Amino acid sequence: MTKTAIKPDGMTAVGPYSLGIEAGGFIHFSGQVPLDQATGKLIEGDIQAQTRQALENLKRVMAAAGVGFEDVVKCVVFLTDMGNFAAVNEVYAEYMVEPFPARSCVQVAGLPLGAEVEIEAIAVSKS
Repeated sequence: MTKTAIKPDGMTAVGPYSLGIEAGGFIHFSGQVPLDQATGKLIEGDIQAQTRQALENLKRVMAAAGVGFEDVVKCVVFLTDMGNFAAVNEVYAEYMVEPFPARSCVQVAGLPLGAEVEIEAIAVSKS
């Protein structure tokens, strides 16, 4: 099976991994936190602002792969506080389109760089 790394201009991973990998008709996108790529730091703001930035980062990686939120079939949302579930859902609904992708949402003890939210996705490749 052939694997192709997705490498958006101006974006880098914070570790030894690809931001996305296309293989077997699907594109697997690594989790995105609310990182400002220009500064390399997490953005300031509430959980909705952080969720929006994480989704914008994901959108940017997906665009480099030639897909969008309409192509997403599965998401995983990681939260450090499940009390933020409803607020995250409000922003998430602004980005996802029906039929909504399958999704899991889990509370974790911690996320990279001290983020409060991380979102990963799998999309169907258009190639």
